[in-house]
Amino acid sequence: MLLTRKQQFQALFPDMQKFRLKQIDEAVFHAGWTGWNDVSNLSLPMREQAIKEIPWMSVKEVFTFESKHKDTFKAVLEVEGSKRIETVLMRNAREQWTVCVSSQIGCAMRCTFCATGTMGLTRNLTSDEIVDQVRFWNSFLTKRPDLAQRISNVVFMGMGEPLANYDSVRETLQLLLKHTDIGPTRITVSTVGLIPMLEKLLIDPEWPPVRLAVSLHSADSETRKTIMPSSYDGFLDKLAEWAERYFEKFDSKRRHITFEYVMLANVNDTPMHAKALASFAERVGKVRINLIPYNFTGSEYFNSEGDKADEFLEYLKSRNVDATKRRTMGDDIAAACGQLVVEGNT
Repeated sequence: MLLTRKQQFQALFPDMQKFRLKQIDEAVFHAGWTGWNDVSNLSLPMREQAIKEIPWMSVKEVFTFESKHKDTFKAVLEVEGSKRIETVLMRNAREQWTVCVSSQIGCAMRCTFCATGTMGLTRNLTSDEIVDQVRFWNSFLTKRPDLAQRISNVVFMGMGEPLANYDSVRETLQLLLKHTDIGPTRITVSTVGLIPMLEKLLIDPEWPPVRLAVSLHSADSETRKTIMPSSYDGFLDKLAEWAERYFEKFDSKRRHITFEYVMLANVNDTPMHAKALASFAERVGKVRINLIPYNFTGSEYFNSEGDKADEFLEYLKSRNVDATKRRTMGDDIAAACGQLVVEGNT
């Protein structure tokens, strides 16, 4: 079992007072500190031991790629066990930055259109390994004064299924909300729709009110089962029933659920699929549809042609469904949605 920084400190200093754990969390988010030696509120013996035993960062940079438009960066990072993950930094509409973090090494969901799904699952990431993806990009921006410096959003849309790593993701959310200026409406957790975990967060007092996105990709049950092996008969009904309870708990005019929808030519982009999606969106209520161009080239699928995707979007709007088409970013460095994959992790 991998230990977090705080657990390592507790193992090294079993008599350590509890307030030290808070200082450790605060220290790693301190903008001006680059190592344990900077943490002046820890005693010198503790600092010296930490330098020897506990890495300041749980991730190490392997490669970093920059898109031709200089609006997207992708980093390959090494974690414990010489395994590799990917994380992405994207310029957003606020002219600030959104970080896309991975929550697992690989993924067990096996969505047929996703590059990460071809890896299988190696293991969950610790909360440190997720948090440190954001810390890595903060450090990266500090070294690039030519770029805007603020990270304003975090999305859990990288490698892995976040709700399959529930405890570490929840701890990560708590740390980000406590130690950064990023608010809960600027953090989005994306899931294929693990109903038991979605039910759990409704009754979990420690789950923060961040935004949720469901990777829907089809509102036709048979189509969804074909392209998403984690789906099953009755999933859409259960999702709609869960959404009703979700809106009861998070009663806010600004609260909505995002449905992610990768556009696959002649698979889920037909008029029948558009009608099914519109009807399901109407049934659920406060929904925003995010149509995503298909980017992963190493499979049997192709992206919907421009006119067809536009017609799909216009039909949704004609039914008064809140829908947008995502702008592709980082496809030239394999950083776009569905492209994150690292070889050699098995």
